[in-house]
This record gives sequence, C-alpha cells and structure tokens, in this order.
Amino acid sequence: MRQYKFIDLFAGCGGLEDGFLQSGRYKDVAAVEWLKPQVDTLRHRLKSRWNIKDADERVMHFDIQREDELFGGWEDAEFGKGVGLDHFVDKENGIDVIIGGPPCQAYSVAGRVRDENGMKDDYRNYLFEHYLNVVNRYKPVLFVFENVPGILSATPSGVPITDLIRQGFERVGYEIIDDLKMAKVNAADYGVPQNRDRVIIVGIRKGACENIQFKLKYFYSELLPRYKSEKKITVKESIGDLPSCVPFWDEEHHKKRKSHLVPACKYTWHRPRYHNLRDMDTFRTLALDIESGRREYDSKKISELYEEKVGSKSPIHRYHVLEPDLPSTTIIAHLYKDGNRFIHYDSKQSRSITVREAARLQSFDDDFDFVGSQGNAYQMIGNAVPPQLAKRVALALSKLLDEIE
Repeated sequence: MRQYKFIDLFAGCGGLEDGFLQSGRYKDVAAVEWLKPQVDTLRHRLKSRWNIKDADERVMHFDIQREDELFGGWEDAEFGKGVGLDHFVDKENGIDVIIGGPPCQAYSVAGRVRDENGMKDDYRNYLFEHYLNVVNRYKPVLFVFENVPGILSATPSGVPITDLIRQGFERVGYEIIDDLKMAKVNAADYGVPQNRDRVIIVGIRKGACENIQFKLKYFYSELLPRYKSEKKITVKESIGDLPSCVPFWDEEHHKKRKSHLVPACKYTWHRPRYHNLRDMDTFRTLALDIESGRREYDSKKISELYEEKVGSKSPIHRYHVLEPDLPSTTIIAHLYKDGNRFIHYDSKQSRSITVREAARLQSFDDDFDFVGSQGNAYQMIGNAVPPQLAKRVALALSKLLDEIE
C-alpha cells in the first residue's frame, strides 16, 4: 500500500504529525516549528517512536516568515544552521500532502474578546499566507489546514479571514469546500476524551481530479464520518487508572512548596504542580460538591467562593471540576499558567490535572514524552492537534488520495 509524503508546517510538538504517522499511510519528509521546546519534543518523538534517525535535520527550528531561507537554507545566531525545505523535497516526485495550521490565538473568539483591538493588529492573522506560499512552491495534491472554529467568524481587516484564505488558495490553484461549516468537527466524536471543536480545511489542487466540490463534500459527509467512534470516551475512562497524587495538608511541606506525595510511577510527567492550601481547599470543596450529587456550586456561587477565598471579585468563572462521566472540556494552553479550570474530579486529590493527564485527555500515547519545563509541556499539549483525531483525518484523507490517484 502506497505511503504518501507530507510536510508539517507550524508543527508544534507534533500532535498532527503523530496521528498521520500512526495511520501507517504517510511518510514524514520535513517539519517546521519556531518554538524550541516544541522542536525538541518533536525531534525526540520521531527518533524514539518512529525511528527517524535524521529528525534533528528534518524538524527545522526556524521562522516560517523568512521564506527565502526557509526554502534555501540559513545560518544565524538564533536558529543555528539549516539546509532548507528544498533539500528534503524530491524535485522529480514532489510532495503529496502539506499539513498544519497557523497559531490560533488570533482567530479564537476568546482571544478577540480579551484583546483591546479584537486581535486586528496581531501578525498571526496573516501567517496563513506563509503556509499558502509553501503550498504554492511544492504543489501537493492535497493540503490540510487545521484551526479553531473562531476562524469562521474572524474579520481582522473587516474582511472575513475565510474569504482571504479561499481567495489565496484559489490564486495558487486550489479549491476548498464552498460551505466551510462542513469542515467543523468535534474531537470527542473521533476517539478523543475531550469536547474540542476544530475546523479541518482540506484543499485539492485544481486538475488533480474532476468535480472537486463533489470530492470535498464526499470527504466531509461520507469518508471522515466512517472513522467516528461508537461511543464517547469519558474523563474517568481516560485518566482513572493513573496513580493518585495525595496532597499534604500541613504547613511544613507547603513552606518547602511541596504539596503532593507521588508514588513510584511508570508514567512520565505524572506529577502535579504545586498548589497552596487555599486552592487545595477550594478544589476539594468543588469536587466534593459533584461527588455528593448536591451540585450546589453554579457559576454565581463559584464566583462568590472565589471572592471569599481570594478577597477580590472576578468577572469570569475561574474554577471548573472535570466531570468524570463526560468527555473533558477543551484542553487549552492556559494550563501552563494555572489549572483552575481543570480540577481533578477526585476530592481526595484536591488538585488540578497533571501533564500526563492533560496529554491523555488530548489522546497522546503514554510513551509520548515532552521535552522542556512543566509550563512548556502544558502549553504544547494545549496547543496541539489531538493525535487520535489527526489519525482518523489522515485515514479518511488517504482514501480520498487513493481515489484521486
């Protein structure tokens, strides 16, 4: 069975890439990412899991906005030395697929609400143009452009970003689905223990097949749904077998900023962040409320609890306990700052989730290790494409590629 060659742009720690490799239908050619912990993590994964010996060269630590050097090679103090994408692309046979998605903060509804200018001035609004230019250079049969649902409503310059994306890809010879609402999926339907809405934009090169709109509708309405799970996976099913991390409740340990007793564990990154006694008591109270079935703490009461504990008011709902019998809420990169909206459901543990628990809720395998600090790990997990979703998209896409071939 043929393996299709792909390039991964804005690769992060490799969630999308790992899913494509898990499908068995694709071969990694190169990847580009500019954040060093993510680069180190992806390189480590490709070497340790996929036996890609030249991963240090294939995973390029570089800024995609510097296009001439991206293609031809570079040497500087910040990014070291690299041979460029052209070195890895077979001039005769080319590339079959380009995958990736620009950073989503500029498209997210939450990001636009927080920013005083609604993210209109954020350079990340236009990073898709560099993705487009790589597609234009290598002319793959297909591309996969992943992003947040907010991209469907983002208008940074007064023009819908989706119009700019559609026009840009048409200009270089690609079609995307007319009705982009068809491209919205929930990861919980595809084996990920988490409600996570995403937009998966697939583009087909003009001339690769007849009636491209028909093919795209077929992909979204028939091929991709074939890979849905029979049932949704719950938080407890996902993380319930991990060892408990029991909190210390005495001042002596807290003075040393040590608040959890972690048993010998075969899993990497299963150690919670430090929590002070006040936060631990809040977590315990809220988890007990769910365990007991009382469920007294609605949004208003949680805000009152925050004011009582912290001594100040908050305009937003700051705490959330993960429901054990439902998929998780969306895992976000904010986890690197605090885990108050990702409280473990077990009141005895009185803590937020560990890196390994966050990774499982994102469907990362237990042998997927993260290189960097605890904050780095939380951030890259929150920004990643869930590998299980990526795998199922990859399998559906391989069927489409088979038909086009």
